[in-house]
Amino acid sequence: MVYRIIKETMISVNIYYKGINGSAKKFVNEMVFSGLVDKIRNEDGNLRYEYFYLLDDNETVLLIDCWTNQEALDIHHKLPIMNEIIKLREKYDLHMVVEKYESINDTKDEKYIRK
Repeated sequence: MVYRIIKETMISVNIYYKGINGSAKKFVNEMVFSGLVDKIRNEDGNLRYEYFYLLDDNETVLLIDCWTNQEALDIHHKLPIMNEIIKLREKYDLHMVVEKYESINDTKDEKYIRK
């Protein structure tokens, strides 16, 4: 895995999908195997779209979704693919906690990262 300091502005959205009886993991599997994840990763402005399983919570999946800027994210939200994602979230009865971050152009912490 490569660690890097982001030197350009970037929007990062962390979405915690919470379900029951493994529904969050089933949602991720359907997102991946249906091809939706690849479509999103190929959208203009998408920098990262990755799911992670939490070690201490089997019913929650974390999505880290990064975009070059707010405009790219806004365009993504208006595409028909969002309707497909919404239908899958409803199908698996998922609830979400969302955190949104905007990076700043700051490299002062770079000395603390071992590459």
